[in-house]
Amino acid sequence: MVGKDKQENPTPTEGLKETKKLFDIHGPVFWPAAVIIVLFIAVTLVVGEPMKQVFADIQEGISGFAGSFFVLLVNLFLFFTLYLAFSRFGKIRLGGKNAEPEFSTLAWFAMLFSAGMGIGILFWSVAEPIYHFQSPPISGVGETREAAIEAMGFTYLHWGLHAWGIYALVGMALAFFSYNRKLPLTIRSVFYPILGKRIYGWPGNLIDVLAVVATLFGLATSLGLGVKQVNAGLNYLFGITDSPLTQVILIGIITVMATASVVLGIDKGVRVLSEWNIRIAAVFLLFMIILGPTLFIVDSFTQNTGYYLQNFFTLGFWTESYQQSDWQNSWTVFYWAWWISWSPFVGMFIGRISRGRTVREFVLGVLIVPTILTFLWLSAFGGSAILLELTGSDVISAAVTDNVATALFVLLEQYPFSFVTSLVGVLLVTSFFVTSSDSGSLVIDSITSGGKLDAPVGQRVFWAFTEGGVAAVLLIGGGLGALQTAAITTGLPFALVLLVMCYSLYRGLKTELLQEEELQKEKDKRGYEKTLSDLVTRHQKKKAETNKQE
Repeated sequence: MVGKDKQENPTPTEGLKETKKLFDIHGPVFWPAAVIIVLFIAVTLVVGEPMKQVFADIQEGISGFAGSFFVLLVNLFLFFTLYLAFSRFGKIRLGGKNAEPEFSTLAWFAMLFSAGMGIGILFWSVAEPIYHFQSPPISGVGETREAAIEAMGFTYLHWGLHAWGIYALVGMALAFFSYNRKLPLTIRSVFYPILGKRIYGWPGNLIDVLAVVATLFGLATSLGLGVKQVNAGLNYLFGITDSPLTQVILIGIITVMATASVVLGIDKGVRVLSEWNIRIAAVFLLFMIILGPTLFIVDSFTQNTGYYLQNFFTLGFWTESYQQSDWQNSWTVFYWAWWISWSPFVGMFIGRISRGRTVREFVLGVLIVPTILTFLWLSAFGGSAILLELTGSDVISAAVTDNVATALFVLLEQYPFSFVTSLVGVLLVTSFFVTSSDSGSLVIDSITSGGKLDAPVGQRVFWAFTEGGVAAVLLIGGGLGALQTAAITTGLPFALVLLVMCYSLYRGLKTELLQEEELQKEKDKRGYEKTLSDLVTRHQKKKAETNKQE
């Protein structure tokens, strides 16, 4: 019943018992999440080298068992968000009927792009297309022009609409239940239509614990990739040893930098650094477009986009059923799990900046703008790398085979000012590491404090160091394979959470629409009654004047 749902909307702090000692926490979420993560760090350090095989076995088991499940779910999430945008739900406004956007459309687009830019795209924008170019998953014949377009098509798939469909789902759900239903800004709130006030009990606590663990391991995956690339860049520029020990030291140094940003707060730390990230990334992209093969980049961007759209369903639903190789488990399944584990982090960010947008505006903005800019980045860096390979140079493929983290720097070496651009690349990866860590700390802190946005600084510092610790032990315990396993392992249970989230969001939006329609009917009825009353009054007044004249 609409009235009943409306009546039961609780206040933001209802049902949340807080512990105010050293930290301002919601204990039933904070402590289980902290214990799970600390135990993981301890066990990985104690067991040591054998953990590599453990991580490999876990990844193989989950990918083999649930690979097709990930493929189906991620397609479902994308099509569900598109359905919401183009159905009658599309007119619902996040924040209520009279809510106005907090940011201009241009500023909103810029922030959406910043959410999509990060360590991952810097790490994989050169390496991934080269991997697929050498071993195309469908055609099987590598290092041809056909392999080049197939390679870019799959790279577009992994970084395009499907990824942003996941983020749009979570961001819309968080924004709707926070702004329209006045619930805490945590994952548990999204399930109010199903659980009711039980979101404040153990079911809600379990959902938030899963969200924290998934987010932290998703972040750790990105931080691990980032520090491997920083180490590779420093080795390329200054000859600093490329080793797990160096990477752990770098994680410690950069985590301290992230902690300083956290202590400064959102306005003086996170926001300022994020703005500079985007400026530097824009200059970096323009450098490649202008001094690189400009016409080829423009042409390939156009052709790659056309190929991606033309083969959208083929690529999106491909499960290598008849090949029985491990390609998809190593690539598509890893990416889908990684994006799912990142979704609370990115979703909360885009949800917080989207008040006043309609569901249709939100979905189309989140899906289209970051995707187009990401495709341009991939065509500039990945496309240029493939062009070098097609014209006879094998330096990029050799770098990818030897050490995937060096691929970006080897590409930059082929163009002018390579020392400067490589140094900028290292600084950009480091800066994205810092912003990912401090922003992630704020998101996890919000969830573990029951939805508060201004929890104590010490709490944020704890999570910043925890993220760095998990990234370090993953690198020690298994390198790149362990990072992939972390994303896949935490992505699987949270994928189930997102599946239920679709149904809960649908129910919430349906209730909102019914309420708006009832209010509109009442308004129309009052307007009709007033019009009728005015007509009667006017008629009586006219009749009285006529009688008076007679």
